[in-house]
Amino acid sequence: MNLIACHECDLVNRIPPLPRRAAARCVRCGGVLLRAKPDSVDRTIALTLAGIVLFLVACSFPFLSMENAGIVQETALFTGIYNLYKQKMVPLATLVLITCVLVPLAQMLGLLYVMIPLKRNRPARHTARVFRIYLHLKPWGLMEVYLIGILVALVKLGKMATIVPGLSVIAFGLLVFVLAGAYTALDPHLVWERLGGKS
Repeated sequence: MNLIACHECDLVNRIPPLPRRAAARCVRCGGVLLRAKPDSVDRTIALTLAGIVLFLVACSFPFLSMENAGIVQETALFTGIYNLYKQKMVPLATLVLITCVLVPLAQMLGLLYVMIPLKRNRPARHTARVFRIYLHLKPWGLMEVYLIGILVALVKLGKMATIVPGLSVIAFGLLVFVLAGAYTALDPHLVWERLGGKS
């Protein structure tokens, strides 16, 4: 059995192992303490691997091409970051690099590092520390904000030139949803339980 404090009334409850799709509720206020997520480990691994593939596609192919007066210009994810750097917007370039490239990559690699050995019930070294870092990095992944910025730019530039979205834009958009799915499928309580409660 595990002990969980209620988020609503702070009562500490004992939680027995939950069957599939079951939820544990607080005995005092009835608030949901924990909801079992079926196939959490497998779904998290599958979605994270799909995310890695989409991330590689988003970084490798053109983001969009712009045609104006017969001149075609292509841009990629790293081109935009480099252009910000060249225009002496170093803090902004660094922020985009960290929040849209480094943090999502670190999250996906960290999640695979934690979940794959956990599936075999043989946690890797420093798994608890890596998982803690993953949870702390979550607010720093701002890919959806970057994607909204791209869509706004596409609408505005569409009046001045012919804009053709590249394969990277599609991959980047799918990546946002895949990472959200991986985070939803993840069951942190199960991870800590399998790590022996080293939270």
